[in-house]
Amino acid sequence: MRVLVLGGTAEARALAVALHDRGVDFVSSLAGRVTRPRMPVGQVRIGGFGGVDGLADTLREGGFTHLFDATHPFATTMTAHAVAAASLAGVPALRLARPGWAGRTDADTWTWVPDLDAARVAAESLGSRPFLSSGRQTLPHFAGWTDRDVLVRVVEPLDGEVPPRWTVVLDRGPYCLDRELDLLRGHRIDVLVTKDSGGAYTSAKLDAAAELGVAVVVVARPPAPRDLVTIDDVAGCLSWLAATGGIGDEPRRPEPPR
Repeated sequence: MRVLVLGGTAEARALAVALHDRGVDFVSSLAGRVTRPRMPVGQVRIGGFGGVDGLADTLREGGFTHLFDATHPFATTMTAHAVAAASLAGVPALRLARPGWAGRTDADTWTWVPDLDAARVAAESLGSRPFLSSGRQTLPHFAGWTDRDVLVRVVEPLDGEVPPRWTVVLDRGPYCLDRELDLLRGHRIDVLVTKDSGGAYTSAKLDAAAELGVAVVVVARPPAPRDLVTIDDVAGCLSWLAATGGIGDEPRRPEPPR
């Protein structure tokens, strides 16, 4: 057995730990978009594959027997490539995706939209001091917001100039409620724009918005490919791997000293 993990998320790092503890031969792959990513345990490759054919070649030439797609829930292109490449290479594939936020008790108070352009329109009707927490790649959709004070939070510095009234904060999760409250209060935020990324790493902003009465606009999660099985936790991934490859359900115990 040899496993390729398409990673870059907290879930992918947790999966790497679990595979390592069970003695599974695996490689984690990171896209390389972040200069200083949080690294998983074990062997890591960084960079793209060159499309579907390149990923399929990597699976074949690397001797990989299983593929986990544990990329971001909105990484739709990579997920589609994973499905197609696994089919070409004849390798079973599984999607590890953390649950979204739709199950939260306050989710029915949010404005749900299908895409970023709809998010921009909705936010303009709900407030004048937005907090953009939707990722650096989404910012061009809001570039026309030159007439308002905009707070943007990203992991790394942005390329190029930003509108004069924008404030860019460099930070990465996990975030706590107290800091999120201070951030929203300090910038007098009245509308939060985010994506349904799910998980606990960045959910404190939603708690802060609820406490302060800040409007929330959420871009709905894109549907997963129909022919890709999706699991929402590491335990389920290990059970699937055990059923398809025969690994044990428990971590390896260290050998006693001789």
